[in-house]
Amino acid sequence: MPSHPRSTTDMPRRTFLSVLGAAAVLQCSTSLTGMARAQTAPAPAAEASGLPFTFDSLTEDMRLLAQAPHAPAPVAQGFFSDFSYDDYQAVQFNPEQARWRGPDSGFQLHTFHLGWLFAEPVTLFEVEDGTARPMTFTTDDFRYFDRVKDRVPEHDPLPGVAGFRLNAPLNQLNRFDEVIAFLGASYFRAVGRDNGYGLSARGLAINTGLGKPEEFPRFSRFWIEKPVPFAREITVYAALESQSCTGAYRLVIRPGRDTVVDVTARLFFRTEVDQIGIAPLTSMFLFSEKNRAEFDDFRPNVHDSDGLAIHRRDGDHIWRPLNNPVRLTESWFVEESPAAFGLMQRDRDFENYQDAVSHYERRPSLLIEPLGDWGRGAVRLVEIPTPLEVNDNIVAFWVPEAKPVPGVMMEFAYRQHWGALPVDPLADIAYVKETRAGEGGVSGVANTEGTRKFVVDFAGGTIANLPGDAKIEPVVSLTGGKISVQTLSKIDSEQIWRLVVDVLPEAGKTVELNAHIAGFGRKLTENWLYQWVTA
Repeated sequence: MPSHPRSTTDMPRRTFLSVLGAAAVLQCSTSLTGMARAQTAPAPAAEASGLPFTFDSLTEDMRLLAQAPHAPAPVAQGFFSDFSYDDYQAVQFNPEQARWRGPDSGFQLHTFHLGWLFAEPVTLFEVEDGTARPMTFTTDDFRYFDRVKDRVPEHDPLPGVAGFRLNAPLNQLNRFDEVIAFLGASYFRAVGRDNGYGLSARGLAINTGLGKPEEFPRFSRFWIEKPVPFAREITVYAALESQSCTGAYRLVIRPGRDTVVDVTARLFFRTEVDQIGIAPLTSMFLFSEKNRAEFDDFRPNVHDSDGLAIHRRDGDHIWRPLNNPVRLTESWFVEESPAAFGLMQRDRDFENYQDAVSHYERRPSLLIEPLGDWGRGAVRLVEIPTPLEVNDNIVAFWVPEAKPVPGVMMEFAYRQHWGALPVDPLADIAYVKETRAGEGGVSGVANTEGTRKFVVDFAGGTIANLPGDAKIEPVVSLTGGKISVQTLSKIDSEQIWRLVVDVLPEAGKTVELNAHIAGFGRKLTENWLYQWVTA
């Protein structure tokens, strides 16, 4: 499975979406069969009057499409066909052309131009009172700067767009900020208040990290409900297509301190697939206190996310710090309908990043809350080695135990929470505040070669106010090695409890560590899990 270089767009940010990997693989169909009315090209009169549209009608269209052979997406041709990276940066959507712009607007829609990596056109429809009408765009909707403006025909209709974004008064009532953007395959990103773009979500993952070609399903068409005046939420529908499957998606988007997106996915499979990933997340982890010695960088931390969180139905929590491993690795967390899982950015202190451009402390966390019973399955985490922060190298998703059956619909509903998502200060259990690692043994003296020290700081919860001699103890287990030193102590000035474990690995083995603090007959912290991949 490749890591996905993150491309920039006309947004004033350093990086945007992980799409190059998707651009290199077989893409999805953008046309339905003659039986599927929503995508069949309407006659001019029908186009003007619109066509009926509901989520159920889209679902039926995608069911019918799954019965037809897959057709690759067409590649749009035009003056943009030979755009380079620099050419693409010289094109911006004209905000004065934003759809639904006006004094009573709650949302505005901007689009992304075709060209560079984005060759397959995406079609947009506006839905009002149950009727869908195509949204058309021309070169008048964009601004073209010096290096490309002489190549652009005036008033030229465009064959579609690459994607779109929705703006709303997120941070200030008098300013429309970007809330969510869809661009490339089935990737999309959202932010909460005071966030900058960071990790991505996808519609679906197919055969990810299995040592075989991965499918990248594509959102080929979108239907957006026209927002009512001063709307606080907006609904987007999408058609997902790939070689193996089709899907109907509904996303109800509510911007706020935490932006919430309620997703319903209805999936139909043409053929059997080895693995599907539901609610897939894609992020970047380069280094932190665990592996900073491998990077000659003035910044203490570089990552969009620093850990995987899993909330179990029984109230138990797992925290798995992320790695930039020496080779591709994976972890499976078998669960029965988890309460939530997600990739989190817990560290919110600029002092710990020192990046005045990327502002990693502002990157959003994304927590997935399953709605309904998802049954038995596993949260799968894939970590890919990378030397550069421009590569998204972290993937996490839910793998249902039941495999897809061709011709049988699978439906999943879940709620995405995008935002800072701080830990609950009133929670009874303590959380993992930081994980550090380094050479094992005693500092300042020669030590046994090969041991590694792991330092885990627990903060909050009921143990924060316990004295240092409290009758609590660490519970540590591991495979692939043995513990040579283990201590637990309180750092009173910081109100944290520090667990220190020195580990000697078995030759050629990957070490799996599991630790928490217990006392008074119960577990007092979340579970800290870690994977140490030796060279």
